[in-house]
Amino acid sequence: MTDAVLVASGVHKQYGSTLALRGVDLTVHRGELFGLLGPNGAGKTTFMSILAGLAEPSSGGVTLFGVRSGSRDRALRTKIGLATQDLAVYPELTARENLEFFGRMYGMRGVALRDRVAEMLAAVELTDRADDRAGTFSGGMKRRLNLAVAVVHGPELLLLDEPTTGVDPQSRNHIFERVKALNAAGMTVVYTSHYMEEVQTLCPRIAVLDGGKVLACDTLGNLLKLRPAKLRVRFSGGDGWAGRLAAIPGVTAVSPDGDGFELRVDDLPTACARVAVATGESLVALDPDPPTLERVFLHLTGKALRD
Repeated sequence: MTDAVLVASGVHKQYGSTLALRGVDLTVHRGELFGLLGPNGAGKTTFMSILAGLAEPSSGGVTLFGVRSGSRDRALRTKIGLATQDLAVYPELTARENLEFFGRMYGMRGVALRDRVAEMLAAVELTDRADDRAGTFSGGMKRRLNLAVAVVHGPELLLLDEPTTGVDPQSRNHIFERVKALNAAGMTVVYTSHYMEEVQTLCPRIAVLDGGKVLACDTLGNLLKLRPAKLRVRFSGGDGWAGRLAAIPGVTAVSPDGDGFELRVDDLPTACARVAVATGESLVALDPDPPTLERVFLHLTGKALRD
């Protein structure tokens, strides 16, 4: 996967005295389902607006398919789909009319448009509500329609900005499955969220954005290595456990933890087996604590509340 669809180089964006983006560098390759993870206010929506050509960077730039973002090149615009955090559907129009409207904006007409609208309605399971006004829909239905209007023209790159905000679990799962299907069919997807479980479930490669900066960008597996797995152990008695635990292969650190010890380990399943064998019947409790994206996220962004 060497064909870069999106390249951001030193992207800064300033609003008055507020610097929303502080030199973002990212590359997304054709066919990726790429996650952009960050807390509210991290700069995700600002960055997506620049990618979609809705805002210009204060400095730096973005190229999409080799063309600078913000270009008035119509061919470039038709390659991009955007599902915004704020719903883009018109509440007074029906689901069908919304899809027809957005399809026409991209030059679709006649039978091709009619067939594509029917296909999209079926894909997001709104066929039976096709002629009802979008304003009467539940939050989850509106989100599904929002996704459909973003891809009605068949873009090559889909930008999803917090696509599951305010939806029920069933609609969230449906959106997940639809995004995975679009990606499996060849669509490149950039998926932004502050929900770590969503990004961890969907995205093989992830960038963590906070304070307008990319703090880390790597595969999920490599990001998890930033905060090693832990193993908490407790024994029935005896001395010298710290030294014996430290000598077990794969244990990288040992520290006291209440009436037991906390171990940092390279490979959690292997470490559990080795500790059990090495300590035998003296072992009272063995509590594995696997690495998580949440732990990595808090390590990179800090735990302090920010508004």
